[in-house]
Amino acid sequence: MARTLRALTQLMGWSCVAIGLFHVLLGNAAIPGAGSAGTTVDSWGRFMGASFVGYGLAWLWAAQQRPIPARAVRWLAGVFLLGGVGRLLSLAVHGWPQWFQIVLAVIELSLPPVFFWLADAEERALRSGVAAVPAEG
Repeated sequence: MARTLRALTQLMGWSCVAIGLFHVLLGNAAIPGAGSAGTTVDSWGRFMGASFVGYGLAWLWAAQQRPIPARAVRWLAGVFLLGGVGRLLSLAVHGWPQWFQIVLAVIELSLPPVFFWLADAEERALRSGVAAVPAEG
């Protein structure tokens, strides 16, 4: 489980960094269905893309710790879950979005419980005396 936590934490970090940079560089063009949303939405989207890069860097920071701090994983997963809840709120207020946004909502609502479950895997392995993941170097 510790290796799974480390792999998922790194994957989450790199994915968020890549997605964030994609939004910074492409603006509205990065959002399916938002190409003609205007300059205000473009500015907001690029800003949020930069914020998502920072969020991804926080995941990567957590992945570099030995052991990965369970508290950080839970907080980061909670933020991700909040994003999924925000999508549900939007669905309730405005109706169904473009299909890819639904896929993202499913990921944002289903992945955090996995992280909550795995969050302390390395800490538990360390306490039990089992090498969680070999140290790099």
